[in-house]
Amino acid sequence: METSMLLTITFIVGITAEAITAALSAGRMRMDWFGVIALGSITALGGGTVRDILLNNHPLTWVGEPRYLIITIVAALVTAQLSFLAAHFRRVFLTADAVGLAAFSVIGTQIAFDLGHGVVIAAVAATVTGVFGGVLRDILSDRVPLVFSQEIYAAVSILTAVLYWGLDAAGVPVNWIIVITLAFAFSSRMIAIKSHKNFPQYNYQGRETPVDPRLRLSAQLIGKGVRKAKRKAKEGAEHLRPRHRRKSRDHTHDSDETPPDSQ
Repeated sequence: METSMLLTITFIVGITAEAITAALSAGRMRMDWFGVIALGSITALGGGTVRDILLNNHPLTWVGEPRYLIITIVAALVTAQLSFLAAHFRRVFLTADAVGLAAFSVIGTQIAFDLGHGVVIAAVAATVTGVFGGVLRDILSDRVPLVFSQEIYAAVSILTAVLYWGLDAAGVPVNWIIVITLAFAFSSRMIAIKSHKNFPQYNYQGRETPVDPRLRLSAQLIGKGVRKAKRKAKEGAEHLRPRHRRKSRDHTHDSDETPPDSQ
């Protein structure tokens, strides 16, 4: 099988998986048929569209090959009709999604290099192609994108682009580069799924969030210091005010307090 055909097949698997997840998300949000189609298409093809716009690569993938748009629409509509089977094929969806991520990452990297860009832009192109569709899906579904909080997803695309660049610099044939990077991206994503590994999360301790007991004493001391500094600054500002302003204010205050008998 030629590598171009392999990329096409994996790409179709990927956009189908993305359209299915988007259709299920649309069902949770009680969207109508148009919402299902729109969300499925945006999720499956949104990453590649944004990439092509950023890189000024025309025509867009789905414009040049409308069959990809048709595939996503059909996948979304079929999912809406057979959504009751989704729970039984969760592992299949995850595997197909990993295949799609691998294809998206390799295609994004390849397009960036073909346009003459370096490894940094290639990594950005791979990441945008791989994750931006899911980001758009989650934003339109009114939730924080999963790739920002729970999934090792974007890192796979970045590492795939770097590996592609390294193999290309080493003089490895393009066909082998595609096969190796596809296998690397797919296996990395599957390992992340099975190991349930995530990046460390940043958790801001707001006013309504319980504070770590080890930090309470220091927080109180800092708070007291800040309040004391503000009080001193306020007292200093009062002393610096001109005296005639204070006298004028006192005179006005006395004139307002007229005894009841004089009214």
